Amino acid sequence: MKDTSMTTTPRYSTRLSRRTFLGAMATGAGLISLPFNLRAAPGATGPAIAFDGDALILAEGTLSRSDGAGGWIELSAPAAGGILSLATHPGRPGRIAAGLAGGGVTLSEDGGHGWEARSQGLPDAPVTAVTVAAAEPDTIYAAIRGDGLWKSENAGRSWALAMDRPWLADAERDLTALASVDLATGMGGIWIYAGTELGLTRVPDCFCRWQSVQPGDAMDALASGKPAPSEAPLPEGETINALVSASSLPTRLYAALPSGIWMSEDAGVVWSQKSNARALAVAVHATNADHVVAITRDGLIESRDGGANWTALVRA
Repeated sequence: MKDTSMTTTPRYSTRLSRRTFLGAMATGAGLISLPFNLRAAPGATGPAIAFDGDALILAEGTLSRSDGAGGWIELSAPAAGGILSLATHPGRPGRIAAGLAGGGVTLSEDGGHGWEARSQGLPDAPVTAVTVAAAEPDTIYAAIRGDGLWKSENAGRSWALAMDRPWLADAERDLTALASVDLATGMGGIWIYAGTELGLTRVPDCFCRWQSVQPGDAMDALASGKPAPSEAPLPEGETINALVSASSLPTRLYAALPSGIWMSEDAGVVWSQKSNARALAVAVHATNADHVVAITRDGLIESRDGGANWTALVRA
């Protein structure tokens, strides 16, 4: 059957997804994130980084945790396989969600020392990105390579499809990065921002349509049919390797791209380049939006002033 189309914007299409079509047929019949992390082979680890309180959790070859005194403690990696992505939430200190190269999500409740598989219902494919809902620490989102965006409302004990992959430039595109952003302009105050190999997109938590990032609230953006009017967007056509929102300042976003580390102060409409180091992953402190750490091709770098200045972060 020929695929039908809904209203489109110049960049982001809202074609009827294969899942929506198949779901509608089943109901009628009465039937019940190539970018770096997408190229990673099963068993590979990282690069991924996240803050857990003041400590850093680092997956880069091995899994380790900063000890607060300039040193690092090596952690046992999840038995299920190598880590591609990490996510934490300030409301659940010690809890770390990890997306695995071999498929599935695993959780640690003790700062990364022990792990438990939380993959019931997820497709068997690499989890390229994970994020925790800004206002709901038991709600986790996972980007599945070749599939779409999945959601768990019980800390990963069960999962359901939330959204197909975005349709960009005449093809479905994998999600390479995820961030939950707490903004008054969202449906219920939440947006899910996503990186792709072609740039940035987002969806309000109604999960009604992927769309360009633009000023205004969710309904305005859905109805406008216009691309983002930003004078300084992220570079188009460039893979977003990682994306984070500052919990203490939700309109502050950081993105890791091959061209460097970028920052937005207005929830992703206007961006400025803060480093030209080839960036693979980025993390921001939960209570200090100026404290950011990134993994680059040349190693770990850290800024305490929102990216104005950077220093090498040595792993002792």
